[in-house]
Amino acid sequence: MIIYKILRADEWASLRDNGTSAGAPIDVADGYIHFSTADTVVDTAAKHFSREDDLMLLAYNDTDFGDAIRYEKSRDDLLFPHLYAPLKLDGALWIKPLPFDGKTHIFPNDIS
Repeated sequence: MIIYKILRADEWASLRDNGTSAGAPIDVADGYIHFSTADTVVDTAAKHFSREDDLMLLAYNDTDFGDAIRYEKSRDDLLFPHLYAPLKLDGALWIKPLPFDGKTHIFPNDIS
C-alpha cells in the first residue's frame, strides 16, 4: 500500500540535506514517524497542517519498511501507519509540493 508523509519546509530541508530524518517534533516525541493512508491524508493535512503552506508530500510503499511499519489505531479509531525507524529519503516513490490555496491543500491527482 502507498502511504504518505507530510513535511514542513524545515523538516523537508533536513531530510533532503541529510538523506534521513527522525521526523517532525511530534514524531520524535511519540517515538515513531506518523504516516497517513490515501483515505486519511487529506484529513491529516486539514487537522495538523491547517492553513500551512510550503509543505511537501512524500509517498512510500509500506512493504519497503518491513517489520518497522505498524498499523495502529489512532484518530477516529482508524488504522494509521507508524514507522519505527528513521525516515529515509531514498525510499520515497515520489515527492511533490502540497500547496495551500487559501482554503485547502491541493493534493496531487495520483493519491491512491
